[in-house]
Amino acid sequence: MWAFFHKLGSPRWFYEISGKWLPWLSLLALSCLILGAVWGLAFAPPDFKQGNSYRIIFIHVPAAAVSMACYMVMAFAAAIHLIWKMKLADVVMRSCAPIGAALTLIALFTGSIWGKPTWGTWWVWDARITSVLILFFLYLGVLALYEAFENAESASKASAVLSLVGCVNVPIIYWSVEWWYSLHQPATIKLTEESTIHPDMLYPLLVMLCGFYAFFVVALLLFSRSEILYRERKTKWVKALAAA
Repeated sequence: MWAFFHKLGSPRWFYEISGKWLPWLSLLALSCLILGAVWGLAFAPPDFKQGNSYRIIFIHVPAAAVSMACYMVMAFAAAIHLIWKMKLADVVMRSCAPIGAALTLIALFTGSIWGKPTWGTWWVWDARITSVLILFFLYLGVLALYEAFENAESASKASAVLSLVGCVNVPIIYWSVEWWYSLHQPATIKLTEESTIHPDMLYPLLVMLCGFYAFFVVALLLFSRSEILYRERKTKWVKALAAA
């Protein structure tokens, strides 16, 4: 286990092994996204209250869920970088920021589209929407800190600290509908209790969730590989790779 952990800290090893994972993960992501989208948008029944407008759930919910998971991955990488000074952890942390920002923006945008026919407005300052907007700004803050410092190590430390501090926002997003009055309904997919969503809607939603998670992993590997090549551009193995 420790040998694998030490190997994982090697940018070159990670670059080589991730190249073998990418085709299979890409196939999984593409298959799940196509299956889930067709199943949810074309074959799932309309909601008895919202009609067909609810179908945005098959994009909105996975994007929101994975945006929070992405932040936790970024924060975990930040902790590893601060404690063990692992270069690959810093690569992962930086790679998570643009992916998470994009997913959060999709969640906010699709939420507005869903909110208009459901609530009669594009935007309300309710607890969940506001906390998700803060999540978006946290991602932008991490990206900004990387560009604000000329010294790469100082930029990494500042970004890592912000990533860890921002972790407090993730449980606030999740529990906001329980803690405060919110237009959002409580979670319909539950692990410890029976889910309140109909199986005809639940199964395509679960497939889309798997597709979004697989897409996140693929995107993270691609961003990380690109960042590794940039940082290691002066090393012999990258020069040999470029020459080949």
